[in-house]
Amino acid sequence: MLNTIGVIGLGVMGSNIALNMANNGEQVAVYNYTRDLTDKLVQKLDGQPINPYYEIEDFVNSLETPRKIFLMVTAGKAIDSVISSLIPFLEEGDVIMDGGNSHYEDTGRRYDELKSKGIGYLGIGISGGEVGALTGPSIMPGGDKEVYDKAAPILTKIAAQVDGVPCCVYIGPKGAGHFVKMVHNGIEYADMQLIAEAYTFLRDKLGLSVEEIADIFEAWNQGELKSYLIEITADILRKKDERTGLPQIDVILDKAGQKGTGKWTSLQAIDNGIPTSIITESLFARYISALKEERVTAETLLTGPEKNQTALEKEEWIEYIRQALYMGKVCAYAQGFTQYKMSSELYGWNLPLKDIALIFRDGCIIRAEFLNVISEAYQEQPNLANLLVSSYFAERIRDYQNGLRKIVCEGIQSGIALPCLSSSLSYYDSYRTGTSNASMLQAQRDYFGAHTYERTDLEGTFHTNWNE
Repeated sequence: MLNTIGVIGLGVMGSNIALNMANNGEQVAVYNYTRDLTDKLVQKLDGQPINPYYEIEDFVNSLETPRKIFLMVTAGKAIDSVISSLIPFLEEGDVIMDGGNSHYEDTGRRYDELKSKGIGYLGIGISGGEVGALTGPSIMPGGDKEVYDKAAPILTKIAAQVDGVPCCVYIGPKGAGHFVKMVHNGIEYADMQLIAEAYTFLRDKLGLSVEEIADIFEAWNQGELKSYLIEITADILRKKDERTGLPQIDVILDKAGQKGTGKWTSLQAIDNGIPTSIITESLFARYISALKEERVTAETLLTGPEKNQTALEKEEWIEYIRQALYMGKVCAYAQGFTQYKMSSELYGWNLPLKDIALIFRDGCIIRAEFLNVISEAYQEQPNLANLLVSSYFAERIRDYQNGLRKIVCEGIQSGIALPCLSSSLSYYDSYRTGTSNASMLQAQRDYFGAHTYERTDLEGTFHTNWNE
């Protein structure tokens, strides 16, 4: 009996994807460049229909045609190497799927190269971590629609399900799937940083204990802030360190890592004139966290504001921070979906924004209660310019902007760094300002570089001799 699908790359994510496929009725061939990970997976099997192979040719020949091969390999040169090793054994009509965090431009290049050989290529964004890979991730496939249709019966089975609907939908051509995953990760960076800032304010400004803050996040997760990241934050704050008995959060060094997708999101936005200030600030927050030794030294040399002795009314300010966090999250999602919209127009992808919101409802890291509302907003207005002006969110943030302003101002007065909450407020105020200060910038550009400007009362471009 031939295998229905093959998986190459048997790290944690690859092994769990293979198990997910097998648990959903697929006959799965598996292969890894080194034998140890293959043997490790085999030892975990409990009757699942997974067959190991130790030679790439045997692996390929074990698959029914058209062959479907799922790669869970480290992004970059490793992907190209695996594809090169597969090509001699593949036939026209076979399909390769890259489920790693590849850059969408690399995916577009590989798509072109393989299409010229008659081989289908799908760049598939996968979100959900190792648990999602096993139990059902959010899946974002990009490539030719007819190629996706060959793999869709398997992909929709292994995806997370919401009310019987799979969190998997065809995204668009070429690298669109990996692009959507990339921006998903940018939103994730911003969401995580906003939560960290809310935690900092609750602890450093309101003086709440870790246990009290855990209770607050748990309560927030029962309302409109309900999301995976809010849920796990409460779990994190309840965890005690076995060695010291301290809250686990207090023994974790304050240096945050990153694997590059947040940076790619910001670079793509910068290259194409798309405002993603909150996402970019979250990236910079990770960068400055890495300067641990410098920050420790600076703490002894640099002064901040005097300690404000005025006590804040806790319940009132807990509500303000809830409002601020909600509004910050809405602004971050608005920036991410604006990046989807503007890039879709730039590349001619026709990204299904309402469906993208729906496939993020489960399986992925940024799953949140209000993704249903985001989907409904694009359902009602497919050409919606920005989520901030959708009726639901415009009404919400009208009520919540005061909370965000109070938190940002109090943070500034107290010397607490709130880069993403501050950026959210600046983004909101910039977007709602019909007449901005950019006229001064353009005047300066014309003064020193004769770059010209447009007028408010006449058509065309103009230049002023400023020294006359």
